[in-house]
Amino acid sequence: MIRHDFRSDTVTRPSPAMRQAIADAEVGDDVFGDDPTVKRLEERTAELLGKAAGLFLPSGTQSNLAALMAHCGRGDEYIVGQMAHCYRWEAGGAAVLGSIQPQPIAHQADGTLALADVQAAIKPDDPHFARTRLLALENTLGGRALPLSYMRDAVDLARRHGLATHLDGARVFNAATSLGVPAAEVAVGFDTVSVCLSKGLGAPVGSVLVGEADLIQRARRIRKMLGGGLRQVGILAAAGLYALEHNVTRLADDHANAQRLAEGLSAFPAMTVTPPDTNILFVAVAPDVADAFNAHLKAHGIAVTSTYGLQRWVTHLDVDAAAVDAALDIVAAFFH
Repeated sequence: MIRHDFRSDTVTRPSPAMRQAIADAEVGDDVFGDDPTVKRLEERTAELLGKAAGLFLPSGTQSNLAALMAHCGRGDEYIVGQMAHCYRWEAGGAAVLGSIQPQPIAHQADGTLALADVQAAIKPDDPHFARTRLLALENTLGGRALPLSYMRDAVDLARRHGLATHLDGARVFNAATSLGVPAAEVAVGFDTVSVCLSKGLGAPVGSVLVGEADLIQRARRIRKMLGGGLRQVGILAAAGLYALEHNVTRLADDHANAQRLAEGLSAFPAMTVTPPDTNILFVAVAPDVADAFNAHLKAHGIAVTSTYGLQRWVTHLDVDAAAVDAALDIVAAFFH
């Protein structure tokens, strides 16, 4: 039985108040454009990100794919990081379903893509090459908040070379919280931004793609093609609206709990902790104790994931400071 679930901020359960908002939602047929709650969610998300229009989609994967397909045609190319979600973790959808060629490049230690590498990856106007159409970035990336100055420089580079820009902002509100700016500041200059409602914000499902009206209209057609046209989906949009209204400012609590957890884990010599920017921290456990330690956590109801060869601990609205302290007590029991 899981006592405290640190696997991801996607494991949260709707609060009683969110469930009530779902129950009270005014609905219509969204494929016909008749669902008023969906419209309010799309408009509110676009407003918070400083964009003209929004589109509610079932998942972040579909949101990113709709954006890539709205920007790129068959045989076009997008530049993206090797560890970016829309390249590595979305089953190759851009290539399989969009016939879009990814051009992945290596990340720097801080999660950025070196601008010289981006520029070198842009193809010349030559029939031997795919046409480079788009630069796709992600913020946060692995919990890191990319600096605003870097984001501006990357967007400027793309513009100079005639490229469109997409931001996978699944945790854009975490990035904004870490950087101490409104989310619209993180989104400045990007033609489209995908925002996940079911990660740090605690909604049960859904993402919103925001951007210029013509791109969002194109994405709406693509959403239908991908099977994402839903009917009385205001019951889910209501959860997203509740999340935007109540669960954004409290992200600072998740970040503080991640810092508390990082400091506690760092006290044990067998654990090397990457200091967190936001609500995600990575831990390297000494190989000689790693298997036994993982078994100990599982036996005591502490759930974590292993990725990139590291443990990943994620704090969220269902993991409070008391849960962090309880987890640290269980860790201490293993090493003592």
